[in-house]
Amino acid sequence: MSRGDQIYVMRPFVGLDGLYEHHGIDCGDGTVIHYSKAPEPATIRRTSMAAFAMGNPVFVKPQPVGYIPDVVIERAERRLGEQRYELLSNNCEHFATWCKTGQNASQQLVNVGFDGAQISAPAVRELMEDAAQGDLIQATALLKRALSNTAIAQTQLQQQYDATRAEISTWHRVAQLALKQGREDLARAALERKVEFKRKATDLEGHLGHLAELQMTLDRNSLQLKQQASI
Repeated sequence: MSRGDQIYVMRPFVGLDGLYEHHGIDCGDGTVIHYSKAPEPATIRRTSMAAFAMGNPVFVKPQPVGYIPDVVIERAERRLGEQRYELLSNNCEHFATWCKTGQNASQQLVNVGFDGAQISAPAVRELMEDAAQGDLIQATALLKRALSNTAIAQTQLQQQYDATRAEISTWHRVAQLALKQGREDLARAALERKVEFKRKATDLEGHLGHLAELQMTLDRNSLQLKQQASI
C-alpha cells in the first residue's frame, strides 16, 4: 500500500463476515479518508488506519487508470465532512473510486446485477430528455433495465432487513433467558447485540425507503413514455 491508493477491508453486514468491501483512500501517513458510519450519521472522515481496518486485513483496489497521489488526496480532502451517504449512488466505494479515477462507480453493485447509476435521479432525467428528443425505443429499453435493477435491489435489501429483524428477536430472547438464569453479564451482551442489529435495521429501512421513492419515479416516467409512444 502507498499514498493515494484506493484500499478496502472486508466488513461484516447483518451478522455475516466478509459480506461487503469497505473502501477508503490511503493518505500515506497512517490515516485513511473514508465514509465512516461511527459515530452516526455517516460522514466522510479522516481516521487512523487501525480504525478503518477494525482488525481486518487491508487490501489495495487496483485501478487500470487513476490520478497521481497528490490529486487523489486533494479530491478526498475536498469532501471531508460530507454527509450524503446513499447505498445505491454514493456509498464508500463510489467515494473512493471517484477520488482515484473520477468515476462515481461501485463494482460491488455491478457484480450483483445492480448498477445504481442506471436509476439515479440524473439518469432518470436523461431518460426523459431522450424521450423528448424522440428516442423512445432507447429510453424505454433503459427504463426497463432500471426497473429490473430496482426490483433486484429491493429483493436483496428486503431479505437483509428480514434477517436483521430476526436477529433482533433472537437476541431479545437470549437476553430474557440469561436474566432468568441470573446471568446479567450474558443478558447485557445479548442486549448490546440487539441494539447493534436495531441500528442495522434502521439503516436498511432508510435504503428501502430510497428505493421505494426511485420505484415511484420510474413508474411515473414509464407511464409518461407509454403515453408519448401512443401519440
